[in-house]
Amino acid sequence: MINDYEATRPITQDAEYSSRTSLSNDDVISTLNGLIETCKDGQEGFTSAAEGIERSDLKSLFYEFGQQRSQFAGELQTLVQSLGGDPENSGSVAGSLHRGWINIKSVVTGKDEGSILNECERGEDAAKAAYKSALETALPAHVQDTVQSQYTAVQSAHDRIKALRDAANGEKRNTATTS
Repeated sequence: MINDYEATRPITQDAEYSSRTSLSNDDVISTLNGLIETCKDGQEGFTSAAEGIERSDLKSLFYEFGQQRSQFAGELQTLVQSLGGDPENSGSVAGSLHRGWINIKSVVTGKDEGSILNECERGEDAAKAAYKSALETALPAHVQDTVQSQYTAVQSAHDRIKALRDAANGEKRNTATTS
């Protein structure tokens, strides 16, 4: 026999599931706006990096990643609008400081490739963390799909930059030891 308490309790009481199902529309919009800021930060950061580096292949890569982040921000803004929210249009204060750091480092170090790649990887670490955090929330399925797809691309960009950074830093060490 079911008592009144049991009749009002959901059948599944899994704590993770119930915390993932409580995301309101405003929370989804807020999460997406945070990702928009992250994308705008990346877009501007990669543009700064491209302007601060000599190698044409890296310059092209950074511009490409900047364009990718612009596209991601546009997709997320469309999702926010479809949910009835006002999408973010700019990056974060922390992102502005990070971009400033890239500019300062490129000037101070004479457009040092390894230093710029270090800063780009640090920025990508922040982007990965923001996307991972968003994916740990209960986003609607169509939003989750977009965020997951973008996260995969961010992870790939991070890994590529990290490999380039490691190669640049390895060359620096090898040059220093043979000089």
